[in-house]
Amino acid sequence: MWKGIIREYPDFFRFSDDKNVITIHEGNTPLVQAPRLAQKINPKISIFLKYEGLNPTGSFKDRGMTMAVSRAVESGSKAIICASTGNTSASAAAYAARAGIKAFVVIPEGKIALGKLAQAMIHGATVIKVLGNFDDALNIVKQISQEYPITLVNSLNPHRIEGQKSGAFEICDSLVGGPPDYHSLPVGNAGNITAYWAGYKAYFDYGKIKSLPKMIGFQAEGASPIVQGRIFEKPETIATAIRIGNPASWKKAEQARDDSGGLIDSVSDDEILEAYKMVSSLEGIFCEPASAASIAGLVKKSAQGLFNGGERVVCTLTGHGLKDPDNAIKVSREPVTCEPETKKVLNVLGF
Repeated sequence: MWKGIIREYPDFFRFSDDKNVITIHEGNTPLVQAPRLAQKINPKISIFLKYEGLNPTGSFKDRGMTMAVSRAVESGSKAIICASTGNTSASAAAYAARAGIKAFVVIPEGKIALGKLAQAMIHGATVIKVLGNFDDALNIVKQISQEYPITLVNSLNPHRIEGQKSGAFEICDSLVGGPPDYHSLPVGNAGNITAYWAGYKAYFDYGKIKSLPKMIGFQAEGASPIVQGRIFEKPETIATAIRIGNPASWKKAEQARDDSGGLIDSVSDDEILEAYKMVSSLEGIFCEPASAASIAGLVKKSAQGLFNGGERVVCTLTGHGLKDPDNAIKVSREPVTCEPETKKVLNVLGF
């Protein structure tokens, strides 16, 4: 039975006392080959989807949160705090509940998908909305954690990045023939692209793999500070999970890009929504809009001639589509209404 990333990768995540390990058996998410998506985007490449929506709280954040909360418990902390656009708050609240400690989450007012907010609330976290953006919320929680006995569990916490490295381990363990040639990810606060690169390097140094992928990350155009080289005071995008104007891991993401020989680019909201619908309709995998930035970026760079043919590309789908059902409904066909008669239903079916 899978026991969570800390216990499954003891060579990389060491704890002196196992009782401090706080896990909901995160990780072990499927790596799904996507032949219909490849046929649509570029038949000359192979596409694999790392579906992080099947983590316990429905996003990749659980990988880092198990480490952050376990280390907090190990140090004797009785409370954690985070700023969040949604997924971090859901994960922090769940792992705090599991640990029996308090969770405080600070969110930007009006900018959270209801599926994520509901999770933080039902797990018992104290939720505070601030009249500002994510960066305002992050500045507040950083100050609080520095002045009071509350552990910060945003990706500034190095244990978060450590835990998220496990996604790269799983890909290498699952993919026959070694790591992919390219790894495509959405970029918001930029912790994930940083963590995956660190994971690949750790596996390389350990002798588990003999090559390294190129990391390619994609921001939303309305929240693309790394691409444009400037802070976005008022970031805007339909992809709420990456609506961040001043990423905490900005420099580390640039280093991952440069060290791997990769790139960080932006995609429009229209491109994100098109990719969002594409992966659902072609492969039957429902991800949240921000996740689809990795697919949208692949479409864009393929059209620009990035791939020669034969490459294997992994796309991380960071969160489950049920995190943000409102957007799914907006871009889908409305249900057809008719009388409760077989003939009428057959008419709708085209018979």
